[in-house]
Amino acid sequence: MLLAVDAGNTNVVFALIASRPQGGREIRARWRIATDPRRTADEYAVWLSQLLALEGYQRSDVDGVIISTVVPRALHNLEVLSTKYFGTDALIAGRAPVEWGVALDVDEPQSLGADRAVNTIAAHALHPGDLIVIDFGTATTLDVSDFNGAYKGGIIAPGINLSLDALVNAAAKLPRIAIEAPKGNVGVIGRNTVDQMNIGIYWGYIAMIEGLVDRMKAEIGRPAKVIATGGLATLFEQHTDVFDAIEPDLTIQGLAIMWERAHIAA
Repeated sequence: MLLAVDAGNTNVVFALIASRPQGGREIRARWRIATDPRRTADEYAVWLSQLLALEGYQRSDVDGVIISTVVPRALHNLEVLSTKYFGTDALIAGRAPVEWGVALDVDEPQSLGADRAVNTIAAHALHPGDLIVIDFGTATTLDVSDFNGAYKGGIIAPGINLSLDALVNAAAKLPRIAIEAPKGNVGVIGRNTVDQMNIGIYWGYIAMIEGLVDRMKAEIGRPAKVIATGGLATLFEQHTDVFDAIEPDLTIQGLAIMWERAHIAA
C-alpha cells in the first residue's frame, strides 16, 4: 500500500491508499497531526504505528511513500521516517521522478506551493474542462487550470480561521468563537456580539468566494467548473451554490495519481 503525506502549514495528513482489484484507488485510512518541523522521525513512527495497528495494519504493509510539503523544514524528518521505518525512499512531489507533468503557466513557477500543483493534477484527472479549484486551508487559495490541465494562476487569501484569529487578537473585547453555519432563517443583522461576529466571518467569506469566482470566470471567458477541497469546504456548501463539486481528499488523490504515473513511466 501507498502512504501519501501532505504536509501543510497547519496539519500533516497521512493517508493509506490501496489499489482496487477492479481498478482505481481506495483511501483505507487517514490521520492528521499538527505541523511541527521539530517533530522527529521517531515521534512520527510511534504515533503512526499505533494508528496503523488500530486500523488492523502494520508498517510492513506500506511499500511506498510519497510526500508533498509546503513546509521545507518538515521534509527531512518525513524522509527519514520513510527510509528508517518503512524501508523505502520517499518520492517528493515536484522532484524527479515525480515532476508535475503539467505546464505551470505563471511568472514564477518555482514559487507555486506543492499542494496547489498537486490539486491541479488531481482536479484535471477527475473533472474535464476549465477549472477553478478552491482549497480552504490555512490560506484560502483559488487556482485556475485550463482544459489542457495547465496551471494558469490564482489567488491567495487569508483562511477563515486566520481571519477570525486576527480579528479576536486585535480587538480586546471580542470573544473567541467557533465558526458555524447559520441555522434556520437567520438574517445578516446580528442582535448580539457573537452573532454579529459569526455573520461577518461566515457570510463575509461566502461573499468573498462568490465575488472572486464571478470575476475569475469573467476573466477566463469560458465555462469553468468550481471544485472545492479542504476541511472547511463542507461548512459553506449549504449556503452557496458556487461549488460544482467537493473533493475532500483532492491533494491525497493527486499524490496517488503522481505515484502511479511515476511507476508506469519506470
